[in-house]
Amino acid sequence: MIRLFIAEDQRMLLGALGSLLNLEEDMEVIGQAMNGEEAFHSILKFAPDVCLMDIEMPVLSGLEVAEQLMNESFGSKIIILTTFARPGYFERAVKIGVHGYLLKDGSIDELADSIRKVVAGKRVFSPELTFEAIREENPLTKREQEILRLAVLGKTTKEITEELFLSSGTVRNYISEVIHKLGAKNRTEAASIAEEKGWI
Repeated sequence: MIRLFIAEDQRMLLGALGSLLNLEEDMEVIGQAMNGEEAFHSILKFAPDVCLMDIEMPVLSGLEVAEQLMNESFGSKIIILTTFARPGYFERAVKIGVHGYLLKDGSIDELADSIRKVVAGKRVFSPELTFEAIREENPLTKREQEILRLAVLGKTTKEITEELFLSSGTVRNYISEVIHKLGAKNRTEAASIAEEKGWI
């Protein structure tokens, strides 16, 4: 029996997924959560075979939970479910080492088949997501992403320099380079573009 845990912040979808997967003869849903923090602690407690994880959840995102579980060298397989074909999300998921990354618009039969493949040791990715990631690679360096994330949080150049131990000129150069790379008019537009793509 494949023991499943589902983390999804939309109550109706969570209920539907749980009910439909419980109908599979070789699957049992042993736990559910509606936010990332609850999911993380429950997964550690229940140790399911497979975790189905929504990306956008309150408190911690599905990718943040996956990253924490991987850092714990946890044995559960992780399949990310998403509505968004954002190349940055996919790129991050692959780097973390998730076992599957699927769009939510597939059928329950396809999802059940993907779960079985992952349990058998394969990795399963939606072709659309793979294509998007190849088509549009993240142009930002790790440092540029870090600075842009801090800018999104409303940090001033001075605050960013203090946090990252950089000179104000260096921070301004990084921000200018980010704006140029993303074809944006200013840091706000650059942040908006990067968030939309899932690059920060």
